[in-house]
Amino acid sequence: MLKSILQVVRYRNLIIVAATMYLMRFFILQPLLNQKGMTLLLNELNFLMLTLATVFITAAGYVINDYFDTRTDLINRPQTVIVGKSLSRRVVISLHWLLNVAGVALGIVVSFAIGKPLLSLVFFVIPGLLWFYSTTYKRQFLLGNIIVAFLTALVPLMPLLFELPMLYDTYWQTLIFVPSVFNTIIYWVGGYAIFAFWLTLFREIVKDIEDFEGDSEYGRNTLPVVLGLLMSRTIAAAILLVTLLLLAYLFGAHLNFLPNGQFDYFTFSYLAIALVIPLFYMIVRLLTAENKAHYHMVSLAAKLVMLLGILYAIPFRFLLGG
Repeated sequence: MLKSILQVVRYRNLIIVAATMYLMRFFILQPLLNQKGMTLLLNELNFLMLTLATVFITAAGYVINDYFDTRTDLINRPQTVIVGKSLSRRVVISLHWLLNVAGVALGIVVSFAIGKPLLSLVFFVIPGLLWFYSTTYKRQFLLGNIIVAFLTALVPLMPLLFELPMLYDTYWQTLIFVPSVFNTIIYWVGGYAIFAFWLTLFREIVKDIEDFEGDSEYGRNTLPVVLGLLMSRTIAAAILLVTLLLLAYLFGAHLNFLPNGQFDYFTFSYLAIALVIPLFYMIVRLLTAENKAHYHMVSLAAKLVMLLGILYAIPFRFLLGG
C-alpha cells in the first residue's frame, strides 16, 4: 500500500519541488543577498514548513488528478493506473483531503508567524485551482495547460514570495535609494519561473498529444482534440522556440549585471550544453514523432531539461564566490 501511495503522489516530483525551493533559497537568494550585505530573514523552521506546505498541496493535486482521470488513464496508460486497483477510491480521496489540510494548515502557520497573514490566501487558492483543474479546467481548451504551467512556475517563486515582504520591512531604505539591489534577485528568480512556465506548457501539450486517444474518446477539448495533432505539434515546437529566445534574452540581461563588460563563459557553456542543444533536439524529435513512445520520450526530455535548469543554481552560488 505504501508503494502505491508513493506512486500516486509522484514522490520523485515532490523531491524535485522541495529541492527547487531549497536551491532557490540557499543557492540563489542567499548569495545574492550576502553580496549586497543583506541576509535571509525567514528562519529555517518557517522555511521548512513553507516547503512542506507546498509539497503536501502539490501531492494532493496529483492525487485528485489521478482520482478523476481513472477512465481516460485506463485507455491512455492502463499499466500505470492505481486508483481503483492498488488503492480504493475512498482511500485516494481521503489521502487528498489529508494532504490538503496539512498543507493549508502549515501555510497558515508560516504566514502568521512572519506577520503576513494575507499570504495564507495562497494556500487556499492553489488547492482550489488544482481541484477545478482536475474536475473542469483540464477538459477545456488550453486553460488546464496554462494553469499547470502557472503553478509550476510558482514553485521557484515561493521562497521569494515569503522572503520579499520581510526584506522590504527590514531594508526599506536600501530599496528606496538603491532599487537595483532587488532587481538582480527578482531577475534570477523570475528567470527560473519564466523558464519553468514555458517548458511546462510545452510538456503539458506533448502529454495531451500522447493522450489523444483517451481524451478524444471522452470528449475532452484538449489542444490536440480541437486543432489536431499536426497543429498541436507545431504550436508546441513554437513554444520551445519562444523558450530559446527567452533564454537568449535572459543571458543577455545577465551580462548587463556583470562589471566591466565581462563575459560569463561558464553560464554560456552550461546553457548551450544543458538547455539549448537539448531543446533543439526536442523540437526535431517532436516534429518527426510517429507514435506515443516518441512523444513520451520528448516529454521525459523536457522534464530532464527542467531539472538541468534548476541544477544550474549550484554552480551559480560558487560563481558568486559563495
